[in-house]
Amino acid sequence: MGNTQPWRTLPKDNQKTLDFLKSYKPHNKEADHLRILLLGPVGAGKSSFINSVDSVLQGRVTGRALTDTNSAASFTRKYKTYKFVKNDQSYCSFVCNDIMGMEEKAGGVRVEDIKLALRGHVKEGYKFIPEQPLKDEDLGYNSCPSLNDSVHVLITVIKVGLVSLLSKNTVDKLRDVRLTASEMGIPQLAVLTHADEACPTVNKNTMNIYKSKYLKKQVEKFSQLLGLPVNCIFLVKNYSSEIKTDDATDAHILCALKQMIDFGEDFLNHLND
Repeated sequence: MGNTQPWRTLPKDNQKTLDFLKSYKPHNKEADHLRILLLGPVGAGKSSFINSVDSVLQGRVTGRALTDTNSAASFTRKYKTYKFVKNDQSYCSFVCNDIMGMEEKAGGVRVEDIKLALRGHVKEGYKFIPEQPLKDEDLGYNSCPSLNDSVHVLITVIKVGLVSLLSKNTVDKLRDVRLTASEMGIPQLAVLTHADEACPTVNKNTMNIYKSKYLKKQVEKFSQLLGLPVNCIFLVKNYSSEIKTDDATDAHILCALKQMIDFGEDFLNHLND
C-alpha cells in the first residue's frame, strides 16, 4: 500500500528538466559527450530503459534498442552506443551504452570485459564472447582510448521484483565492477525497473512509486547488497505496453536521468583536480 506522503519528491516541472537535458554540454573541452554505461543481469530492463529515455526525449514511444521479453539469455550481444535526437535533429550531449547482460553461470558478459569498457578499451560494435575475454590483440580492442571512449557514469539496472532473488554470485560480480569504477572515480547509480509490476498501487498510478513501502524496502535492500547510498537508487516504470508517453512515467525517468548527468558532469569537471 502507498503512504499519502512520498518518501522522495520528484521535480515538479518535466519541461524544465527536459530543457536542461537537451541543452546540456560537458564543460570539459576534451569530452564531446557524457557516456553512461548500463550494467545488469539478463532481463533487467537495460534496453527497455534506453528506449524509455528515448521516448521521453522524443515525446513519443520509441523502440530503437531491441528487446526480447521471452529470452532467458542476453538479447544484447554487441557493445552499442545510443545517441538521442533533440527536436532540431541534432544530438544530445550524452550517450548510453548497452552491454551484454550478466548471467548466473557461464554465458553472460565477463566482468573483465566490463572493466575494459569502463576504461574505453571496447570498440563500438564488438560482439562479446562469454567463453573468451577481449584481449589487446583482438580487433574489438581499442588500444588508445580517448576521454570520449571511456565511461563517465556507471548505472546498475535491476528488475525491482528480483532484488530479493539476486544470487551471491551476481551481487559479487556487480560489486567487483563497482570497486573498479570506484578506483577510477566513476560515479555510480542504480535504476530499479518494472516498479509497476512489483507493486499493485503503482500499477494503478505511476505517481505512487515513491509512496510505496514495499518499493522503499527493495531500494534499502539493494542499497545494502551493493553498497550504494539510497539517494543514488531510482525507481522507474519503463515504457513497454504503452503507445503514448505520459507525464507520470516521464517524471521518474527524467529524475533518474538528470542525476546521471549531474554526477557525470561532476566527474568530468574534477578529472584534473
